[in-house]
Order: sequence, then structure tokens, then C-alpha cells
Amino acid sequence: MRRTLIVVVLAGIALIGGPAPAAPPQAPTSMAALGDSITRGYNACGWLFDCVNRSWSTGGSDVVESHLHRLARQQPELPEHVYNNARFGATSHDLAAQAELAVDQGVEYVTVLIGAGDVCQGGEADMTPVADFTRNVTDAFDMLDEGTGATVFVASIPDLVRLWEIGHDSIDVRNTWNLGDICPAVLERPDSTEPADRERRERVAQRIDDYNEQLAVVCQRYAGTCRYDGGAVHDFPFTMKHISAWDFFHPNRYGQAELASITWAALLD
Repeated sequence: MRRTLIVVVLAGIALIGGPAPAAPPQAPTSMAALGDSITRGYNACGWLFDCVNRSWSTGGSDVVESHLHRLARQQPELPEHVYNNARFGATSHDLAAQAELAVDQGVEYVTVLIGAGDVCQGGEADMTPVADFTRNVTDAFDMLDEGTGATVFVASIPDLVRLWEIGHDSIDVRNTWNLGDICPAVLERPDSTEPADRERRERVAQRIDDYNEQLAVVCQRYAGTCRYDGGAVHDFPFTMKHISAWDFFHPNRYGQAELASITWAALLD
């Protein structure tokens, strides 16, 4: 049986720091999160481990105010039927398997944040081709649409090149990126502004834009049940305040809280 979560714009909605935002009517009784280490809350409360309690999507922490946290205000039974299917290192290739889990779980609401792994799985040459990314996302969304009819919220991929822009002047940040071999497509030779490195970062930025464009296009095919954030996550001007000091890459608790706030506003817009 198809289930649809009706989403409407509610007056007086505030972001974190203001009055508690209202949840959409007909709040779901079950939900699942699909994605990668960002949605697992990796490094959001410690070093080198997942912190799902601070996930922007399914976290239960008051300091994050996740989608689960907000929806549970209207649907108290929701926390008993929540699944974080995201996995560290996941790429769009893994999305269909995560979607299959969501189908088996019979959820009514699904969040998706995928793509950073497609950029960061190696150097520039290792990034997922756009056509493959599109096919992977389409396969996963087809599975969700046919298997559950759940409402799907899709977040855009963060601006990973901005991470280099705000962090590369710090020697501690550069050393961490280098020692950890973190997202080399973006962050290799972080102290270089040579033309070859500037052009590489520009190409990576374009690839992220291309991925986000495809997320919007694929989501539009399921206009009745899929909502894209319109680029809200990608366009957010995050600072080092929002980034984990463990790896200077993943969102910390403040970053996860901002992700929750931005995506929630986009869901209701």
C-alpha cells in the first residue's frame, strides 16, 4: 500500500534557536535515513566512530534537533521505528541496497544525503561518472517508489571545495588532511594555489554541481512523493565552527544541527 506524507508550509516556523518548529501533519510512524558517514554522524561526538544520536536525520540528541526529533513531537511512536541505513564510505553505488532495506522496513519517510563519497573515494580520476551517479540514484528511487511509496527528502551535496577555502590556511588542518589522505580529489596539496590545483578544484566543484543537478532531476520524476532541498545544503556558508576537529572534514554537532535546521526548512518550504 502506498503511503504519502503530506507536507505543507506552516506559518511561524523558526530555525534552531527559536521556538520549536511544528511538524508536518500526518507525521509518519516510521522513517529511514540513507547515505554515508555524514548521516551516520561520524566524528560528531568522538574520534573515528559513528555518532548516530547526533545524525541530522535520525538522531535523538536535543542539541541537533534532527528530523526524527521534530517529527516525534507529533508522532511519539516514531522513535520505535527508525532506521539509519547510511554507512561510512557509501557512494551512490550503495544507495539501492540501502533503499532495499528501507523497503523491507516498510518505512513511510526516507531522507537521502549521498554523493560526498562519490567525490572522495580517491583522486579526481576516481570520481563517479555523472551518468553512473544518475543511474545509481534512479535505481534507488525507483525501488523506494515502487516498494513503499514513502515520501523521500533529498539533501544536496555540501560544497566540499568550500572546506578547502575555509581551512587550507591552517597548518594543523592541512597536516590532518594530508596524514589522513582525506578526500584527495578536493584536499590533496592543500597549500597549493598553482594553476593545476586550482583547475582541479574547479572541476571537482563542477562535478558536485552536476551531481546535485541530477538529484533534482531524478527527484522531480516523483514529484508527488519526492522533495529536493533546492541546493540549500550545498549553498550553506559553513565555517570551521561546524567541522569536526578530529578530521576537519565531517560535521561536528553544530554542523549536524545546521544540517537538520536547513533541511527541515527545505522540507517545509
